[in-house]
Amino acid sequence: MAIVELKGISKSFGQVRAVDGVDVEIKDGEFLVLLGPSGSGKTTLMRLCAGLERPTGGSIVIDGSVVNDVPPRERGIAMVFQSYALYPHKTVFRNIAFPLTVEGMDKAEIRKKVEWAAGLLGIGHLLDRMPSQVSGGEKQRVAIARALVRRPKVLLMDEPLSNLDAKVRHSARDELKKFQREIGVTTIYVTHDQAEAMGLGDRIAVMHEGKVRQIGTPDDIYHYPADTFVAGFVGTPPMNFIEKDGLLTGFRPELFHPAELISDQDPVRFRFRIERVENLGAYSLAYGTIGSVKVIANLSPRLRIREGEERDFGVSRQDVRYFDKQTGAGIRR
Repeated sequence: MAIVELKGISKSFGQVRAVDGVDVEIKDGEFLVLLGPSGSGKTTLMRLCAGLERPTGGSIVIDGSVVNDVPPRERGIAMVFQSYALYPHKTVFRNIAFPLTVEGMDKAEIRKKVEWAAGLLGIGHLLDRMPSQVSGGEKQRVAIARALVRRPKVLLMDEPLSNLDAKVRHSARDELKKFQREIGVTTIYVTHDQAEAMGLGDRIAVMHEGKVRQIGTPDDIYHYPADTFVAGFVGTPPMNFIEKDGLLTGFRPELFHPAELISDQDPVRFRFRIERVENLGAYSLAYGTIGSVKVIANLSPRLRIREGEERDFGVSRQDVRYFDKQTGAGIRR
């Protein structure tokens, strides 16, 4: 386990600045998620931590030591890739054991460590199978066991759940968080999936155009976004924005209700014209407009809403967020 400090990290590829002055400290044993769209710089930042790329500027510090010029194998890190990168001709046991075999470790010690890692991930019964004989979720656990078997200081994970179907991904997310808490290894996890980020991260660093736009707990990121990019990227459906009193007024769709149902005595009110209602079982999405601006309301399916009607909707004042119209920066009021 270790503290990881990224100090003014930048990385350029020709004229393209993929990472632009990132300052982040990952605490000992923390699960930090790098969240952002494609091209935001999150994978490049992880590759810099791993030593697969060298920074153009800044320092990477692991456990108090600058590692900019330290080879990947000597950094005390392990990485789990999106593809899992398992050897198809080796058994599960030999896949997990591979990094220890390369180091020339004693066979008895290798078996002990492999059985420990496999037991931790619940795959001890799969050790004699080939990768083609295990499921996608099991392959993911094999890849994690192979990373953990060296007892790394830092675990780097690059979208390891993206190849799993939705049902398996949900359970794998739960297992992943559980084992990380048990081991306590400092973990940096890359994803573009906000549900993964919200469900897994102790903190989330939201990236865009090479910069960290906000870093905080899932609650901070969701309820107190630093700017309109974070507010619009995190949340499904994303935050609604209406220009009001010279500012951009933002509010979450699930907090946008018929005015008569709001307990706040003085809510922020809008006239909402409902154009389409989408019943999704557990909730309904009402699509419509406020003036000429498109907005969405996330409502109980039991609420009787008709397409084409116009109603007074509103948001409790405590749930409204304000943003600078020019810069998009959040404004505390």
